[in-house]
Amino acid sequence: MKYLLDHDVPAEIGRRTKVIQIVMDRMANEWSAEEIRDQYPHLSLAQIHATLAYYYDHQAELDAQIESDRIRAEEMREQAGPSPVAERLRAEGKLK
Repeated sequence: MKYLLDHDVPAEIGRRTKVIQIVMDRMANEWSAEEIRDQYPHLSLAQIHATLAYYYDHQAELDAQIESDRIRAEEMREQAGPSPVAERLRAEGKLK
């Protein structure tokens, strides 16, 4: 397994899947390792278990990164203002 490091936190597992992405999917959907594999067929079960083991060994740092990313996304959403598409859909009564 090859990890690409970003400030000592593995950014990716394999070629295209972020460790944090796997962790967030597991937590949000309560997926088992097998269910994660169904969603990410390019990852082996061994890679998924290794990713989850890494997460539990570095949980504080990864949780801090997830929270930082969440705050940054929320700030960006607020700065961007309302979406023109969402506003149009609200005006048409298709979105609350």
